[in-house]
Amino acid sequence: MYRWIPRMLIVALVLGASSFALAGEKLRGTVRIDGSSTVFPISEAVAEEFGKIRDHARVRVTVGVSGTGGGFKKFCVGETDINDASRPIKQKEIDKAKKNNIRYLELPVAYDGLSVVINKANTWVDHLTTDELKKIWEPGSSVKTWADVREGWPSKPIKLYGPGTDSGTFDYFTETINGKSQASRADFTKSEDDNMLVKGVAGDKYALGYFGFAYYVENKEILKAVPIKEGNKAPVLPTMETINKGTYSPLSRPIFIYVNVDAAKRPEVKEFIRFYIKNAGKLSKEVGYIPLPDSLYRENLERFENDLMKLASN
Repeated sequence: MYRWIPRMLIVALVLGASSFALAGEKLRGTVRIDGSSTVFPISEAVAEEFGKIRDHARVRVTVGVSGTGGGFKKFCVGETDINDASRPIKQKEIDKAKKNNIRYLELPVAYDGLSVVINKANTWVDHLTTDELKKIWEPGSSVKTWADVREGWPSKPIKLYGPGTDSGTFDYFTETINGKSQASRADFTKSEDDNMLVKGVAGDKYALGYFGFAYYVENKEILKAVPIKEGNKAPVLPTMETINKGTYSPLSRPIFIYVNVDAAKRPEVKEFIRFYIKNAGKLSKEVGYIPLPDSLYRENLERFENDLMKLASN
């Protein structure tokens, strides 16, 4: 039996639905992201999920990969809204942003364990010490063969693969292992695209490389991770557990996004950042990284809202 519905109620319902649809359609524009290839899988996953929501259909999110340093070059002159970063911003970048009146917020989004990897056919490397990594990668290194690293290893040329000099991963690795950011031997195959590094190591029995944990996880079937020995500690493999607990040392680190405050005043950017923070834990885990504690994401969201309000009023 059909129940009679007053005509005015039908009109009200239709108008209400139309207003709701129009409200959703008001969220439109472009969110521009660039920077770290390490953080890229998280930002890409967030952008994809964000785009699946009906009210976000008119928002275009672009995610580039210029490396952390390359991304900051664009971010600090206002060319992008968000910079993916696998290291904190440097003083020279802070100065450049200030010169261009770029105000920003730093938001950690996950943990990463920088992974040292070898070819699947490599049967001699059971672990590497941090001293051996330094011996291999330091400026002026005399290491040419595996035998130069440790006695008894093959007298075969060691082929090295690593991130380019604009990469935050390169900065972090060189500072942690060699004692100074950007201090490295130059005779290795470089790329800002970690997938190229994966292919290089996977295609050469005598190769060694390093990059973010997610790229190792995605390519476990064709690569082997090397346990790292720091000081007198036992060698430790990078895993979600060891990175989360901090026992994978010294190559565990937080990774970030940097947000342009003035860009975040735009509704589409603000909504994207909120979505990013709320979903970073789940999506970072899905792409192979280690989520922050839930409490930190809640704090990040609260800090984003409060800091944005304060900075926007200045």
